[in-house]
Amino acid sequence: MQNSVPSVVFKTRVRNEALGGPNPFEWQDVSTDELFAGKNVVVFSLPGAFTPTCSTSHLPRYEELYSEFQAQGVDAVVCVSVNDAFVMYQWGQSQKAENVFLLPDGNGEFTRKMGMLVDKNNLGFGQRSWRYAMHVENGQISKLFSEAGFADNCATDPFEVSDADTMLNYLKAR
Repeated sequence: MQNSVPSVVFKTRVRNEALGGPNPFEWQDVSTDELFAGKNVVVFSLPGAFTPTCSTSHLPRYEELYSEFQAQGVDAVVCVSVNDAFVMYQWGQSQKAENVFLLPDGNGEFTRKMGMLVDKNNLGFGQRSWRYAMHVENGQISKLFSEAGFADNCATDPFEVSDADTMLNYLKAR
């Protein structure tokens, strides 16, 4: 396991009411330093917005337990997916995500540098993230939970250790 999160600049979209109109959003670069420096962050990564397990279990449970993560000293809970900012925004809207920060890794650069980029061509997804979760303290990875069976074109989508309850139990036991 690497010790620190990779240095990446994410391309995000943020609301700016001053722009007015039906699409008051603008591009904003967000660096890993901005996300992690001096902070206690839980990150979980999943294969894709709007996909079944991600939408029915993975994101909703992190959202549901958000206040419990805060009680453990966590500053932010971040969901990373190899999707663009537009897809992540719409997914957040459909999921009514209010607490978890949905972070688009549209080019897969962060995921690749984490060593978690896999081919999912068998599903027509192209390159996506393997499912994992990590606890990051001041940019340093203190714990990584990666699903078993890491492989390109995996026929299954394991979801045993990157879930919110496993991460919360880890934090409580520290």
